[in-house]
Amino acid sequence: MKKAFMGVRLKRLREERRLTQQAVASAIGISLSYLNQIENNQRPLTIPVLLKLNAAFGVDVQLFSDDDEARLIADLREALSDPQIGETISTAELRELAINMPAVGRALVSLNRRHRQAVEQTAALAARLGEDRQAATAILPSTPYEEVRDFFYARHNYIAELDDAAERLAGELTTEIPSSAILAEYLRATHKVTIVLDDASAGAHRRFDPPNKTLHLSQRLEPGQQAFQLATQIAMLGFDKALSDLVGAAGFANKETRGLARIGLANYFAGALIMPYGKFLAEAKKQRYDMDLLGQTFCVGFETICHRLSTLQRPSARGVPFFFIRVDRAGNISKRQSATDFHFSRIGGTCPLWNVYEAFASPGRILTQLARMPDERTYLWIARTVSHRNGGYDSLSKTFAVALGCDIRHAEELVYSRGLNVHNPEFATPIGMGCKVCERADCPQRAFPALGRPLVVDEKRSWFAPYAASAP
Repeated sequence: MKKAFMGVRLKRLREERRLTQQAVASAIGISLSYLNQIENNQRPLTIPVLLKLNAAFGVDVQLFSDDDEARLIADLREALSDPQIGETISTAELRELAINMPAVGRALVSLNRRHRQAVEQTAALAARLGEDRQAATAILPSTPYEEVRDFFYARHNYIAELDDAAERLAGELTTEIPSSAILAEYLRATHKVTIVLDDASAGAHRRFDPPNKTLHLSQRLEPGQQAFQLATQIAMLGFDKALSDLVGAAGFANKETRGLARIGLANYFAGALIMPYGKFLAEAKKQRYDMDLLGQTFCVGFETICHRLSTLQRPSARGVPFFFIRVDRAGNISKRQSATDFHFSRIGGTCPLWNVYEAFASPGRILTQLARMPDERTYLWIARTVSHRNGGYDSLSKTFAVALGCDIRHAEELVYSRGLNVHNPEFATPIGMGCKVCERADCPQRAFPALGRPLVVDEKRSWFAPYAASAP
């Protein structure tokens, strides 16, 4: 553990519990002067002191997590990148704010999010009224999907209430992995639901008929897909209150967002039921997170395994903290989930040097990449294409690239680090969060100058030269 100067966080914790410095120092067995030095960032917060704080006050060590610090820095960089702010804020200043005053940093991120939503709503209203159409279409309106995605992001993509409940139910149903047959029988016995395999689901995988208590499943589903859909219906029927409580506590603004969040939480429960936390984590560690082997063990697809791996953040038994993303050929991000600090910008697309886009050139093949961000943090990425087809020869298929990434310090736990020089940062590909917020001036793939930076025009070239701080 590197030296962590987190005096303000410790001081805030003490003030929240209405304790004096002397009371805290006595409880953890250090001198008053030592505690005072820690709170004033004159001495680092060491692991022994942190463990004593945990023993005496039940302090969650996540409060002092380096991952949370980097996550907040990334959020602040995006929130404060607006050129209208009129200030260029350095990474050092963002890091100082994130380390010493994380609550203030989170408040700034929240204010920026509310401001962005207000601007988008105003633009949408202006468009409906026929006023300033160009300004109204300049910013896309916020969507329920983005609100739900932010909800899962804020919880590190781990919902303890559902994960624990799903694991308990899985243990009650079988000593092995719950199969589609076991789940179907549970629905029949517990909720009097009849399961019908047909094509009457109007293009969807699952359709429930409440009056007749009939669940229609597409007959084209594989056994693992059937199990997932059955588990989702179990969540909707048997854990309705838990889903409603989580949605209600989130404070979503409209009905559409609440409905989407409910579906997302039910899907989360389904994944946790057919891949119970303890069994899945043990198998993942045993197989060194080999997604193909995990898919064979739990009878689910590559994308579903990626989803589950990105949720393993139980405080008492954490897995590798992953970031999961799904994109199409046009670069549209349809899924983005994070248990770690890594995220791409909402502004101006993602980075073309990232291996998730190379996956389309090698369908079905797993690609690996060491990627270094502008703040010098390096990540291991695993990417592969997945395709879905619901019909026959003439039907259109859906193809996406899915990617799973983790901080380089976890790389040796993964089978995918084999053959990679994870200890030499020079072997990593320099990427960014997106051109409009990326600080790399000399990137050969730059499509736009960074927001708030002057554009240098070079008449000798067919495209603009990278921006420079010395530009007039």
